[in-house]
Order: sequence, then C-alpha cells, then structure tokens
Amino acid sequence: MASASFITNLNPNPLTVSSDTQVYKKPKPTSSSVGQVKLPEWSSSLSTRQSVTAFPVAPKLAPVKSETRSCLAHVWREIQGSNNWENLVEPLNPLLRDEIIRYGELVTACYKAFDFDPNSKRYLNCKYGKNTILKEVGMEESGYEVTKYIYATSDINVPIQYGECCARWIGYVAVSSDDEVRKLGRRDLLVTFRGTVTNLEWIANFMSSLTPARLDPSNPRPEVKVESGFLSLYTSEDSNRRFGFGSCREQLLSEVSRLVNKFKGEEVSITFAGHSMGSALALLLAYDIAELGLNNRNIPLTVYSFAGPRVGNPGFKERCEELGVKVLRVVNVNDPITKLPGVLFNENFRVWGGRYELPWSCSCYAHVGVELALDFFKMQNPSCVHDLETYIKLLKCPKRVQVQRDEEDLMDKAREWFFNAQKLDRNSWQNAAKNIMANFNIRFSG
Repeated sequence: MASASFITNLNPNPLTVSSDTQVYKKPKPTSSSVGQVKLPEWSSSLSTRQSVTAFPVAPKLAPVKSETRSCLAHVWREIQGSNNWENLVEPLNPLLRDEIIRYGELVTACYKAFDFDPNSKRYLNCKYGKNTILKEVGMEESGYEVTKYIYATSDINVPIQYGECCARWIGYVAVSSDDEVRKLGRRDLLVTFRGTVTNLEWIANFMSSLTPARLDPSNPRPEVKVESGFLSLYTSEDSNRRFGFGSCREQLLSEVSRLVNKFKGEEVSITFAGHSMGSALALLLAYDIAELGLNNRNIPLTVYSFAGPRVGNPGFKERCEELGVKVLRVVNVNDPITKLPGVLFNENFRVWGGRYELPWSCSCYAHVGVELALDFFKMQNPSCVHDLETYIKLLKCPKRVQVQRDEEDLMDKAREWFFNAQKLDRNSWQNAAKNIMANFNIRFSG
C-alpha cells in the first residue's frame, strides 16, 4: 500500500500557497486534521464596501491528466481516508482535491435533474430516467452508471406541497464502469444525496432533538443518538407507496447489498456524497451499513460531506470511528448550517477545565470526521456561503473569488440572514430554492 508521503509527491506541479494566501489554523486545534483557506488580512486603509480578492488554496491548475488518474489507482485507499487524510488536508493534496471536486459535481447532478416546475407531472422529483440522467446534466463522461433512484419522506404531520405526504426523489445510487475501474483502482459504489428542497425537509432540518438511532435490532445501542428529523427522513415509509418503495433506508440497504454481492471478488469501495441535509443522510447510511456489517467489515466506507450539519451525539461520533467510517467534511467557516444543530451544546462544550465531563455531554452534538475548511463570503448574496457551486468553484480555483466587506462582522451578517430565514415562510423557501435551481441551470449549462 502506498504511503501518504508518497501521495504528496504524485503531482509534478505540487500544490503551493501563494504569498496572497493564508492557511488558517484554529487557535485550539482538535484531534482531526484541519486545513483552512483564509482570505487576505483586511487593511485598515480599506474603505467600507470595498471589493477585495480572495485567493483559494492554490493557483490555477490544469485539468486532471490521465497520468494523475493512473496514480490514483495505486493510492486510492489513502485518498479515501484509510489514514484519516493525514498530511493530505493541510496543505490540500492535488489528488484529494480532484476527488473532492469530482464527487461534489456528482452531487450537483441531483440539483440539476430536480424538477421544480409545479405544472410538471414530475414536480419535486427527477426530470430524467436513470439511464439518461448523467447525460442530460452534462456528465455523460463521469464514468458512472446510475442503478437506482432514491426517494425519502418523513413522518412529520404537516401540510406540504400538493397537500400530501409522499416520498420525493432525493438522490441516486451509481456504480463505476469497467473503464472507470481501471482509472480508480477499484469498483466504486456511489450514493449521492441532494440538500433540502421541500417544505417537509426544511421542517425536518429544524427538529434538533436527539433520539436513539436503534438501527441494529440485535444491539440497539441507546447511547448512540442522532437528530430526530434526519432519522425520520431516513427511516419513514411513504404511506401512499406512490413509487412502490419502502423507506429511504430500505431502498438503500437493498440496493447496496445487491451491488456488494454482484461485485463480490473485486476490489470495492462504497462512497457517500451529499450536500447540506444530504450529507447527514449520507453519514446515517454509512453508519447503518457499517453497524449491520453489510460492507463485509472490510469494504472501505467514505463520506464526502459538503456543507453538512452535525448529525448525532458524541456516542454516535465514537461509534462511527470504531466502525471505521471515514468522513471528510468540506465546510465554509462562514456557513451557519455547518454550526447546526448544537450551536451552544456541542463537542467543544463537553468538558470543563479539560478534566471534568459536564452533565449534559451525552446530549451534545458532535461533528464526525476530518474537516477541510474554506473561508468565503459575498455580501451581495449571503446565500452563497452555503451554495455547493461556490464550494466547488473555490476548490477548482479557475478564477479569483470576489468578496465584499463592510464595517460589520461577516459572521454576524451570516447569522442574521440565517435566523431570519428560520421564519419558515413557505413562499420564501420555495423562491430561494428556485433561485438555487436557476443558478445551476445558468452556470452549469454548456
């Protein structure tokens, strides 16, 4: 197996940090590796509302070359987190960066294929069939074949779109083609999830109470707790059975088990990628598969989380680590979603004086995995702090990212924007989601 030190020298033009770029380190680093892209320091001579330029992690780089992909085939386990991305996040390794971008773009397919037209018979579901979706969204050369669509609902009893509580399309399962296997070094089973779109999903996001996961009937593990809204979306069945399926969980466990058996004897990885709420579902699925042993206890499980919230308590975090679930969290430090739930009671407030565990520690939320932190904010459009497209653009770094700043603190503005949005006005949320869809249609079109 290749070593992590070998990986850092794979690219003939290794990743460098320009004089205008700062790699930010938190004052009190956690046990996880943390790499952070920081904007240049603000000069006191800058006037308010002045536009400045932020340089992301590296200067403009050429597209991924076949020789780089061939290197990936030899070191894919390290890139998938076998060593918890040690020495790969800070500075960001070029191969890892390319893989993060690749999986992020596969998640964007969920947004680009989502039907937001109320007059369409596929409203709030996928516009295309699974055999053509990647072609329709411009990803025909992705090297993956979609094998199943995934639908999810919640048992929350509230009025939603069209007045019925039925499952909505939330993502897909795909498998790498034979040609892609040669490039990746293994057969990759991929599950992707979009973020929040429907009213029901928005409400589930704000159900911040912790509840025991109890996904393994032979060992319920009551100390392992997760956010009740995410668990509801993952485990609730569609009462109408509109698509003839059970819960999101039942659909996924069945399909993943089928694919694992189909490719038995091959080198296989299972990768989960999601944005926002989708990253929470990705982590729940990875934990579920590991807890049940459906990965045969040796198939690597890797989660690429984009702008993901906290999912469970410290017991959940510790159990994921025990089971070998690898999680790489790509976050914007100015994104309020990544601070939720558990703004006050989280992994940073469990112990007092570095020695005494506080009484509420079991009821705190805790992030899982290694963090790759970015830093961007655009005053004219605060919603960009959570936008998956902006995350990917910053990682790709084809152009400098323009930001603005005034006298007010940026994070204060982000919080103000977010908590105002929590009024949950139906039309406001729908309009915001439509704007996101419009952005994808414009910016990702040929």
